[in-house]
Amino acid sequence: MTRSLHGKRIVVTGGGSGIGAGIAEVLGEHGAVLALLGRRKDALDAVAARLAAKGVRVSTFTADVTDRAATEAAIDAAARAMSGLDGVVNNAGVGGPNGCALPGPDRFDEIMRTNVDGVFHSSRAACKHLIDGGRIVSISSVLGRFGVPGYTAYCASKHAVIGMMKALALELAPRRITVNTICPGWVDTGMAKQGMELLAQTMGTSFEQARTAALSAVPLGRILQPREVGELTAWLCSDAASGMTGQAITHDGGQVMW
Repeated sequence: MTRSLHGKRIVVTGGGSGIGAGIAEVLGEHGAVLALLGRRKDALDAVAARLAAKGVRVSTFTADVTDRAATEAAIDAAARAMSGLDGVVNNAGVGGPNGCALPGPDRFDEIMRTNVDGVFHSSRAACKHLIDGGRIVSISSVLGRFGVPGYTAYCASKHAVIGMMKALALELAPRRITVNTICPGWVDTGMAKQGMELLAQTMGTSFEQARTAALSAVPLGRILQPREVGELTAWLCSDAASGMTGQAITHDGGQVMW
């Protein structure tokens, strides 16, 4: 077990599944003390049990990040339990279609409240507990880099996360708190599977054909694993990344090259 984050106290929102669970696993292996925050206590507890079995110090707190008061109370409680915070990872988010000029479900408010308001609420709550020199890492998406028809709300929300974190990086620079964003491409999660299933329906093909088509736009030709996003997150939370702030780092197998 590497110890680059030994004793670092980090909150991970949306830590009960997908990318959040992968991030928590890697941070724990690097020695971090973790607080997992999310809506589903059963999912959080399941991840926490797996981590605790590996010797990771971990606790769970239930809150919906769209609820400012509940999010603040949960992060306050986490900070008390860990005697402060060294970092927060804003991972909680929702995906799925929501067009503007195209037909489809009207989920604009839901998507924006979770993906934008939620990041703001958890960042703001964490700021008063973060040590000087702390870390904020937020998860955006490659759809924060370009547009996709039928995903207007999701694209807007993920672009917004990048802008928000750039502004916050300047606000917190006097305290040497770094603020960065990760923009993953296709990652092997339930959300990605749902996206590929929708693509299959749109194309009128099988899931495997849709998956092949989706990954054909990825130069490395493969889907990322949640742990790979976790390893980049761990580096951004480490002392090695103390000089990096205000950056949006694309991690997508080469799908976006700028």
